[in-house]
Amino acid sequence: MTTATLDRTPVQWSPTLGLEMPVMDDTHEACVDLLAEVVLATDATLLSRWALLIDHTQEHFDREDQWMMDTGFSSSNCHTTQHSVILQVMREGGKRGLLGELDLVRHMAYELGLWLANHIQSMDAALALHLRSAGFDPATGVISNPQAIAGEAIHGCGGGSCASSEPEVRPSSCAA
Repeated sequence: MTTATLDRTPVQWSPTLGLEMPVMDDTHEACVDLLAEVVLATDATLLSRWALLIDHTQEHFDREDQWMMDTGFSSSNCHTTQHSVILQVMREGGKRGLLGELDLVRHMAYELGLWLANHIQSMDAALALHLRSAGFDPATGVISNPQAIAGEAIHGCGGGSCASSEPEVRPSSCAA
């Protein structure tokens, strides 16, 4: 990857990333904006921007994980697992940045942008569809259509690529 590639953000907010859930869309747009700030940061501000992105991402993922728990996704689903892994990698990047590896942090931010667009259009799109079908109001936590929620927790990612009749689905078998 060339330096020229790293001086731009790989993802920009557009209506194609919208999921028809304003709370999710606003959070994703803020994430895209923070990512751009990291990618374009000077060396002096890079790590503070990265730390803000980590804080935002933690809140973002915690909120989605809670919605999944509230609406019948298993705590062992691929979506939650991806959240955990991404945060772990981001924190490791912050540690490496403190050791002076700023190019690594920039590279991670670029790759995170590529991942984010895919994650929004796959896993988050499936979650948004699930939440809408349940009539879930993210602001209040009220579920207006509880009969739409399966009796058993949804394992895997909730999508067809992770569906299994087995009681447990390995996260590595799920599509990103």
